[in-house]
Amino acid sequence: MRATLFLRGASVLAIIHALLHTIGGVLGKPKNGAPEVAVIAAMKSSSFNVMGSMRTYWDFFYGYGWLLGIALLVEGILFWQLATIAKTNAAPIRPIIMLFCVNFLVTTVIAWKYFFIAPAVTELLIALFLAGAYFAAGNATRTA
Repeated sequence: MRATLFLRGASVLAIIHALLHTIGGVLGKPKNGAPEVAVIAAMKSSSFNVMGSMRTYWDFFYGYGWLLGIALLVEGILFWQLATIAKTNAAPIRPIIMLFCVNFLVTTVIAWKYFFIAPAVTELLIALFLAGAYFAAGNATRTA
């Protein structure tokens, strides 16, 4: 399989992950009843000064949710662009592919430990597609 196909697969998964994270995680409403609503209210109830700005724990939680969604979307777009480059010369992008592969392996562990199975599996699948792209890009270089 060519590096281009692996990168396109990683791209599609990252974009889907970005969309579902944003819809379900950032824009989603509480679904677990009063205890969840109480935690959110507590996160919003107290502001504190952070480097000159008054913020709550909710601000951080909500803001980091948006940051992750945007980062996943940008990564998905980048993987698509790298796939286009890989069509003609995959060798120079191998270090970039490996860097993101390691990133997604680490985020798999974090998602497994601190979140739940869906993001962990998605992160792992993206990492596997990137590993496939890395090795396919090396094979393309050796056979050219």
